[in-house]
Amino acid sequence: IEGGHFQWAVALEDVHMNIEARLTELVGPAGKKLHTARSRNDQVATDLRLYLRDEIDAIVALLDELMARLIDLAERHAAAPMPGFTHLQTAQPVTFGHHLLAWFEMAHRDRARFRDCRKRVNVSPLGAAALAGTTFPIDREATAQALGFDGVAANSLDAVSDRDFAIEFCASAAITATHLSRWCEELVLWASERFGFVELPDAFCTGSSIMPQKKNPDVPELVRGKAASTAGGLVAVLGAVKGVPTGYGRDLQEIKPHVWAASRAAAGTLSVLAGMIDTVSVNKAAMRRAAGGARGYLTALDVAERLVMEGVAFRTAHGAAGRLVQAATARGVPLARLGPADVRKAAAGTGAAAAAVGRIVRECTVADSLRSRASRGSAGFAEQGRMVRDRGERLRALAAQNAERRAAVDRGIAALGKRVAELCGGAGGKGRRGRGAPAARGGAAGGRRRQGAARQGGAGGGRGGAPRPPA
Repeated sequence: IEGGHFQWAVALEDVHMNIEARLTELVGPAGKKLHTARSRNDQVATDLRLYLRDEIDAIVALLDELMARLIDLAERHAAAPMPGFTHLQTAQPVTFGHHLLAWFEMAHRDRARFRDCRKRVNVSPLGAAALAGTTFPIDREATAQALGFDGVAANSLDAVSDRDFAIEFCASAAITATHLSRWCEELVLWASERFGFVELPDAFCTGSSIMPQKKNPDVPELVRGKAASTAGGLVAVLGAVKGVPTGYGRDLQEIKPHVWAASRAAAGTLSVLAGMIDTVSVNKAAMRRAAGGARGYLTALDVAERLVMEGVAFRTAHGAAGRLVQAATARGVPLARLGPADVRKAAAGTGAAAAAVGRIVRECTVADSLRSRASRGSAGFAEQGRMVRDRGERLRALAAQNAERRAAVDRGIAALGKRVAELCGGAGGKGRRGRGAPAARGGAAGGRRRQGAARQGGAGGGRGGAPRPPA
């Protein structure tokens, strides 16, 4: 099948009947026993779960890789000041490293969602048969263990009709795509001439067909577009499932193209962004100018907070800092270059001496702001160092857990292969390498193997299949 040599017969309806017929050709009447205690209903549910388990492990590995690169970049740029924004207006000084750590936190939550989804994916429906189980004395726990599942579905009727695990996967993919879209929106802005904070590598951009000077950020724009289609897929899956009565319905096969698309989009965009982030050029000088420019007044809150430390009530200090900004704006100068008259006017009514206010204004530089930020999770230099160390240690621990989960799956399937070999008199029984553990950086999305029934569309078989995402 994987080599493309299997001869599919439309008259046999779907993948299940085609495999049974071919097996019967190969081994004789014993092949007709294949479907004993099975239904296409529980088989296709099992196949979809096996498929999604592999996809989740691969996506989690890609998130781990992306987060590792964000940590590396955040450590390198922990002391590079840049403006922080609210409402896309310059607000307070942060560093580029701190901004990257914000991206890390989003990706970390995305990873947790996929990992949590995997718990509900990794439950075996096999043995539920059509909907009511079977009269044969089967061992559902044994088949679950052989396929690397954590347990069996508790109710046979629910087992064949449940697809909320697939909805949850699509929801996790849509949230991840939304985060990646937000990152790419920032990269598009930062790469523009108005910001000039970064330059995207040529490999991730294209030129204009008519304007020779243009360098268009095509890859970030396409990632933004993928977020829209992934969110649309989630809505489509919800719509397909909402009207299905308890028990299997052919409607359920309509969710699979959207599941495949969500997986391809997640794996593809994560792979691409990891490469792009690794090679983006950072213009620290432009960021520093924007953070310390005369029109930004990013240290105004620092001035207010220092006045509070001098005993001034915050709202009063806020008003004084506002008057300082108004005066500096009128004169087109930084706060530190305001004259004594402007400082005295701002200090009036605060209870603070004008000389003290002037000293505070001169001392509140961008560098001082970043040194003095001490609250947990803040943009302060020292706190950034702690976060980089903590997130690096956490990521290493999570990667080890991911490897152990894949190893547990592979052990079960290896034991299954050994048992098959024994039953066949020593033939076959080749091992299966887990897909969730990439051999090299950025390689988790490559070399993927699709579960046969899931690729062919399961019961009733959607035509075509899931194209492999880019490595």
